[in-house]
Amino acid sequence: MKIVRTASPTQVDAEYALAAARKLLARGEIAPERRRFLQRTLTLGGLALLGGCSLTDDDSVDTALENISRLNDKAQGLLFDPTRLAPVYPESMITRPFPFNAYYGEDEVRVIEEAGYKLEVSGLVADKRSWTLAALRTLPQQDQVTRHICVEGWSAIGKWGGVPFKTFLERIGADKTARYVGFKCGDDYHTSIDMATALHPQTLLALTYDGRPLPPRYGFPMKLRMPTKLGYKNPKHIMALYVTNTYPGGYWEDQGYNWFGGS
Repeated sequence: MKIVRTASPTQVDAEYALAAARKLLARGEIAPERRRFLQRTLTLGGLALLGGCSLTDDDSVDTALENISRLNDKAQGLLFDPTRLAPVYPESMITRPFPFNAYYGEDEVRVIEEAGYKLEVSGLVADKRSWTLAALRTLPQQDQVTRHICVEGWSAIGKWGGVPFKTFLERIGADKTARYVGFKCGDDYHTSIDMATALHPQTLLALTYDGRPLPPRYGFPMKLRMPTKLGYKNPKHIMALYVTNTYPGGYWEDQGYNWFGGS
């Protein structure tokens, strides 16, 4: 007797979503930055996690993929160990030159003058005074040689120096029970991170690269360096930060990238 196996509704929905999303990618109807994210998400196994979803058109496929991303965020948050350190490397392994990366070309790098610059601080903090670079340089400093991992598939090792972000948050009296820290940047970029990552011992408010003041192409006047996060979570040209319990999103995250962005 021949046994005929029939696909479950979940399997059919997942297969439809996979085929439909791939068709959208092939037709070029998804923005390039979102396309890169989806190409890393489209597996039948991943879509099968959405048991019970009804996927009948392009909009529902998009919603399903967003749900996968949010599920991934929650899983990464639960698995994140705030005491586990990312690997560190000898200076002989530094990638030279360290690659430039941004959502624009290197000829469009923002040049921000130190004169008149002040880091604005707001939200759930006790001390909302702004900070000059000179004042930030008086705080305890730390160097690290760590790997930057880009969502596009490449990585590079660099040496960053600056203020441990935990030290800075404690100095301004940040509410460490808050959920998020958000960043606004001089190149119109914005992103946000979870408080556990903000307090991680390797999260650095970077003021230098390779022992010298941070050059514009790497984010002057400062960037947030987090070896536990993918590159797009490491904002450059930081102009303001805020502590909040309201989900802040981010430039890439609002276009479909995972919000947690762990490396």
